[in-house]
Amino acid sequence: MNLTNSTAHVLEPAPAAPHTPPASPTSPSPALTPLGLLTILLGAALPMIDFFIVNVALPSIEHDLHASPATLEMVVAGYAVAYAVLLVLGGRLGDTYGRRKLFLWGVAAFGVTSLACGLAPGAWWLVGARVAQGAASALMLPQVLATIHATTRGEHRTKAVALYGSVGGISVILGQVLGGVLVSADIAATGWRAVFLVNAPVAVAALLCAVRSVPDSRAEQPTRSDIGGTLLFAASLIALLLPLTEGRAAGWPLWSVLLLAASPFLAWGFARVELRAERTGGSPLLPPSLLREPGVRKGLALGLPIFTGFAGWMFVSAVTLQQWLGFSPLKAGLTLIPMGVVQFAASMLAPRLVARLGSRAMTLCALVHGSGLALLALTVLWTPLSALSPLALAPGLALCGLGQGVQLALYYRIVLAAVPAAKAGAGSGLAATVQQSCLAVGVATIGSLFLALVPGLGMRNAFAIVLAVQLAGLIGLALLSLRLPRKLA
Repeated sequence: MNLTNSTAHVLEPAPAAPHTPPASPTSPSPALTPLGLLTILLGAALPMIDFFIVNVALPSIEHDLHASPATLEMVVAGYAVAYAVLLVLGGRLGDTYGRRKLFLWGVAAFGVTSLACGLAPGAWWLVGARVAQGAASALMLPQVLATIHATTRGEHRTKAVALYGSVGGISVILGQVLGGVLVSADIAATGWRAVFLVNAPVAVAALLCAVRSVPDSRAEQPTRSDIGGTLLFAASLIALLLPLTEGRAAGWPLWSVLLLAASPFLAWGFARVELRAERTGGSPLLPPSLLREPGVRKGLALGLPIFTGFAGWMFVSAVTLQQWLGFSPLKAGLTLIPMGVVQFAASMLAPRLVARLGSRAMTLCALVHGSGLALLALTVLWTPLSALSPLALAPGLALCGLGQGVQLALYYRIVLAAVPAAKAGAGSGLAATVQQSCLAVGVATIGSLFLALVPGLGMRNAFAIVLAVQLAGLIGLALLSLRLPRKLA
């Protein structure tokens, strides 16, 4: 399978939250222990790793199941769309029925659907199992941030959120490296199936730990279901994300154009339904009052250049490293290790940096990230092809990781700082949904630009140009961050 198709949906997958919570209308919850934090962070890592690990396995899946390129696209897109569409609903269910309960059900469902993927007898069975796996991930992931938000305070919360922010970057790297290792090792002749089967024992371990260590929390006032809002929200995101993830590979057929054209009208209808529900004392899926919080709005705006740029980078780097430089999937994943390691370290240092610089930490990290992109572009343009080794790319990748680690931590901190504890699930679901949607948009825009430039300019120059586009987005991020209050809550 052509790598351009197999990696066309590399989106990806990470985060962080507030210091001092607003007055909590929820019932007091037990404090989150270190084991409980480790367990829910494992639950956050599983869906992120699984998003990336499958890309390495796609050529083997194509050969073994005789899958067409379009079917392989659905293996990735089915998971991504189900995941994004159901995130807010998953957060809302946790608010109402208990975040611990939803986390346990999500982990169990993720393990079962991973087994279904690993044992798939045919390509369309695998597609269906991947959709179900995405739905399970959407049940599990929102409970992580919501539990942190509801069961931690002060410095403990800051550190917990910083760790959560590091999970995304590490998961991206681990997913690609682990995928390459498992497919290459061919354990017990399982081949590509191992990338799914490995989730089952991990899910069992997470379940056993969660039963003992994860405290329960929920909104004090149970909310009624919002069937109309849920259906319109799902339709809006499907109309946007499905064409963006499938349209380019299919040559932009009429259905994809019509869905994209319908998406703003569906979004308008969803907004009207939610506004009316909140005005009349109903229980909107996504309370419009969340978006009236200045911190939420500003945080979501910052997420646009962060995640669209990240998605474009992951797609472009995957294609460039493997198609142009001839790296194997394993070597390509190992090349990104400097970025992942530095990103983890930066996310741990983010609270101290914010204590010193406040919101200007976002400005600084955007500029550091931009300098890493500039260094990578210069390295690719001026270094002979034979000398473009992982070591030559490491300095630029490390600078990118340094900037990304702080960006992800601050994004979630700014968004969730203004979210009332009673709406923690909806707030975390909203933040994650914006992240996933921006990742899809990033692949569709930056990725498509890259593929359009390659035939005329070659991969070297096309790579440099899309890095310049991402750099422009980071400059915009730096300017947006200057509008934040200097002192962050």
